[in-house]
Amino acid sequence: MSLHCHRTVMLAVAFCFLPCITSSLSLEDPNVCSYWESYSVTVQETYAHPFDQIYYTSCTDILNWFKCTRHRVSYRTAYRRGEKTMYRRKAQCCPGFHENGEICIPHCAESCVHGHCTAPNTCQCEPGWGGTNCSSACDSKHWGPHCSKRCQCQNGALCNPITGACICAPGYRGWWCEAQCEVDTYGNGCQQKCQCQNGASCHHVTGGCKCSPGYTGAFCEDLCPPGKHGQQCEERCPCQNGGVCHHVTGECTCPAGWMGTVCGQPCPEGRFGQNCSQECQCHNNGLCVSSTGQCLCSPGYTGERCQDECPVGTFGAGCTKMCRCKNQNKCDHTNGMCLCEPGYTGETCDVRLCPEGHYGLQCDMKCPCHAQNTHSCHPVSGECTCQPGWSGLYCNETCTPGFYGDSCQQVCQCQNGADCLSVTGECVCAPGFMGSNCSVPCPAGTHGTNCSSSCTCKNSAQCSPVDGSCSCRPGWHGVDCSITCPSRTWGLGCNLTCMCWNGGACNALDGHCTCAPGWRGEKCELHCQDGTYGIDCKERCDCSHADGCHHSTGHCHCLAGWTGIHCDSVCAAGYWGPNCSFPCKCKNGASCSTDEGTCECAPGYRDSTCQRSKAYISTSAPHATACMFCSPGYFGHRCSQTCPQCVHSNGPCHHVTGQCDCLPGFIGALCNEVCPSGRFGKNCAWSCRCTNNGTCNPIDGSCQCYPGWIGNDCSQPCPPGQWGPNCIHTCNCHNGAYCSAYDGECKCTPGWTGLYCTQRQLQMHIHIHTRTLVDVTYTLYQRPGSLRVLHSILSIQYLAEQRALMPLLGSLSAPTTTGYALVFLQHLIVLALDVAVIWNCCVYHHHLLLFLVYYHDVWSVGQYFPVFCNLILYLYYVLQLPTCLSLISEPTLSGDTYDLPKNSHIPSHYDLLPARDMTSVPVPSLDK
Repeated sequence: MSLHCHRTVMLAVAFCFLPCITSSLSLEDPNVCSYWESYSVTVQETYAHPFDQIYYTSCTDILNWFKCTRHRVSYRTAYRRGEKTMYRRKAQCCPGFHENGEICIPHCAESCVHGHCTAPNTCQCEPGWGGTNCSSACDSKHWGPHCSKRCQCQNGALCNPITGACICAPGYRGWWCEAQCEVDTYGNGCQQKCQCQNGASCHHVTGGCKCSPGYTGAFCEDLCPPGKHGQQCEERCPCQNGGVCHHVTGECTCPAGWMGTVCGQPCPEGRFGQNCSQECQCHNNGLCVSSTGQCLCSPGYTGERCQDECPVGTFGAGCTKMCRCKNQNKCDHTNGMCLCEPGYTGETCDVRLCPEGHYGLQCDMKCPCHAQNTHSCHPVSGECTCQPGWSGLYCNETCTPGFYGDSCQQVCQCQNGADCLSVTGECVCAPGFMGSNCSVPCPAGTHGTNCSSSCTCKNSAQCSPVDGSCSCRPGWHGVDCSITCPSRTWGLGCNLTCMCWNGGACNALDGHCTCAPGWRGEKCELHCQDGTYGIDCKERCDCSHADGCHHSTGHCHCLAGWTGIHCDSVCAAGYWGPNCSFPCKCKNGASCSTDEGTCECAPGYRDSTCQRSKAYISTSAPHATACMFCSPGYFGHRCSQTCPQCVHSNGPCHHVTGQCDCLPGFIGALCNEVCPSGRFGKNCAWSCRCTNNGTCNPIDGSCQCYPGWIGNDCSQPCPPGQWGPNCIHTCNCHNGAYCSAYDGECKCTPGWTGLYCTQRQLQMHIHIHTRTLVDVTYTLYQRPGSLRVLHSILSIQYLAEQRALMPLLGSLSAPTTTGYALVFLQHLIVLALDVAVIWNCCVYHHHLLLFLVYYHDVWSVGQYFPVFCNLILYLYYVLQLPTCLSLISEPTLSGDTYDLPKNSHIPSHYDLLPARDMTSVPVPSLDK
C-alpha cells in the first residue's frame, strides 16, 4: 500500500471516530452543561479535470490518406484533498461547579470549616456552628458575641451561635419552636404530608396513624376484619346466621330470611327476603323459602309460583316422574294414576274395548289407518295415531318438510337447506355442509356430499363447497383455473382487454404493460428517448459518429463517412456515405469523399467520375476468416447485443436476429403472452375443438370440460346417475327423480319433494272399501254451508283427475258392462240420500253433473250407457228444481256439524274420514 493510500485510510478512520471522542461527564447530570466544538478533517473530493483529446476526421491531405488530426478539450473526473469543518457536542460543568471524577460538585470560595458545600458559595453548617464558613461556635444554650445571649428555643431545638435563630426538632414549628406541626403535616420542618385515611390522626413527629373506630392498617385504609368492630377492631361482633356487623357500631345487618338484633329469628310463615319484608306468592300448598322466596311445589304442580299442573305425561314432585299410560291417555298429575278415555281400560289403558282393526260403539267399523305406519286406531272414533315420521288422517303421508317424530310435531334442526329423516330427525346434509345439524361448511379444499370430495382448483382459486366449481383469481381461467388469460386479455374472468401497443404484453393480473424492446410509456406508445434503447430503454447507445441508435436493437446510425459497430471507423477506400454503404464511382485513381462521394480527380482527368478508357483492375478481396455462433444470451454483429429476457422460450434468443423462440402456447416478442382464446400450439397455429363451454389448453389443445360434460372435445354428457366436473360425482336422487349433470340438483317426480326427493307431497288417498261410498256421500251432506260446497267441489274434481273415485271406478283402464251397472247403482244410492236431505240437492246435483260431464270423455267404450245416465239425471234435476230453489233460500241443518279430525289443519288435505255419528241418518250397508 502506498503512503498516499495509507494516509487516506488513516484519515477516514479518524473521521469516523472523532465525533465519538467526548468527556466522561453525563449530560443527564443536572450540574452538567454542553457546548459545540469545531474541528477540521481532511477529505477527498472530486472535480472535473480538463485534458486534450485527439481525434481524426476526413480532409484533403493525400499524404495522410485524407485523415487529419484534430484536438478538443474534454473533462474527466479527478480527486483532490480538501479541509472540512465538523462539529461535535462537548460536556463541561456548569458555572459554580467543578469536575470531581464523573460528576460536577458545587464550589465554595471559602472552605466550609464545620459543614459542607451544598451550592455555589453556600455552606450547610453542622449543629452548633454558624457563619458563612461554619467557623463560629457556642454551647447549646447561648449565642451572639462572646456567647453572651441566652437561647429561647423550646422542645429540644438548636440555637444558631451567630444569629440566635432556632433550628426546630422534627415535629415542631414557630419562632421559638413552641408549636407542634399543623394537622396533616409532620416531620422535619413540618414538610411531610400525612398519609392517614378515614379520619385518622397523624403523629406530628413520626407521621404514624391513630385509626378511628372501625378501621385498621398502617394508613387506616382497611375496615375491621369480619367479626370485629370498634376502637382498634378489638370488639367481637354478636351477629348470628351469617349476619354482618357494622365495623364501627357493631350493629347487625341480617341476611335474607332472618331478623332480630343478632339475626337469631327466622322469617314468619308467608314472609321472606331482607328483613322479611316481602310476601310469598306460592299456590297449591307450595312452600316458600324464607331467604329467596322460591316456591317448593307440592307433587303434581310446577311453575315459578306453583301455579301450573305438571305437563301431560309427567307427574309427582317436581314433575320428574313419567306416566306409564298407553294409547295417548293422560295420567293424574299428582299420583300418576291413568285416566283412560272411552274405548280403553286397564291400569295403563293398554286394553282396547274393540278388537284390533275395528272401532265404533258396537265395534262394527273397520279402522281406515295404514297399518304399517300406524301406532294405534282409536276404538271409539277410529282416529289414527301415527308412527313417528307419518301424518295424515290415515297415517299415509310422510312428515311435512321441516318436521319429524311423533305426529310430525318436532321441528327439524337441520340448516342450510338440509333434509331431515322424518322418523329420527337425522339431518341429510346438502352438498357443501357437514355436522350433526349441517351447520358446518366444508373445510377448505373439500366439497360435495359430506365434504367427501377434494377440490382441484389451482393458483389460489376459491373452491365452491357445493359442487367444487372454481372461482378463479384475476389473470386465470379454465375449469380448474390452471390456464393464464389468453393474449390481449386480463383481469377477473379474463374479461378485460389489454391496452398495450407496439407488441407490448400486459400482466394478466392487473393489466400492467411490459413493453417490447425499444418502447416505453404506460401503454408502450412511445419510442425510447434519443441515446437509449432495449428493454425499458435502460441501455445506452454506444456510438461515436452517429445520429443516434435503433430504439430496439441499439444498432448505431452512422454518419456519412463512418462505419463499424460504434461508428468509430472511417470508410474504407472505395466506399462512402452513411455506414459506408455506397461504392465510389471514381475512375483512374481518383479519390472519393467519404461523406458525399464526390470524386477528386488525379491530374489529367476530369468530369464527375474522372473516367477515361482504361480497364479497371480490381484488387482481390481479403481472405475470409472462420465464423462461430454467438455465446448463449448474445446476438448480432460480433455478438455485441444482449438477448431480451425471453419468458417461455426454448433457450435464449436467436443468435442472428435476437428473436425469442416461443414454446407451444405462447407468443409475443418476449414469449410472455398466452395464445388467444380458441388457439393453441407452436405459434398458436392450431384451432381448438372444445365444445359446450369447454376450456382449451393453449399448450397441447386438451379440453377442460364444463361440469356435466366429458370426452376429448367435451361433446358427451355425463352418463345417467353422474354429475359434476369430469362426471366424478354420483347422483343421490330417489324415487325416479332426474339428476342435473351440472350441479347434481334433483328434479323430483310428481308426488315427491325434498332435497333428494325422499319426502312425499301432501295428496289424497281413498280407501278401496265399499263402505267408503256411503261415508263419502253422507259426509257431503253433513258439512255446513260454504264448507260443504268447497269440500264437494275439490273432492270430486280431484278424485276425477286421479281416476280413483270409489272402489266402483277402480278399473277404468278396462271397463265392463258390470262396471257400468255398478256405477248406475251408485247414482241411485246418491239420489236416495239426496231425497233424505232435499234442501241440499241443488248443490249436490251440480257437482254430480260436473263429474258425469268430465267422465263422458274419459271412457273409451260403451258410449251410450253414460248418455242414458245423464238423461235420467237431467230429468230428475228438472223435477226437483222448484223444491231446491225454495229450500236454498232458507237453509237449515238437522243434526250436529261434522266433527273435524285433529289433522284437518294440514293444508290441501282432502282425505275423507268415516262419519263420527251415524245415528241421525240411516245409512245402508253395502258389505252384504
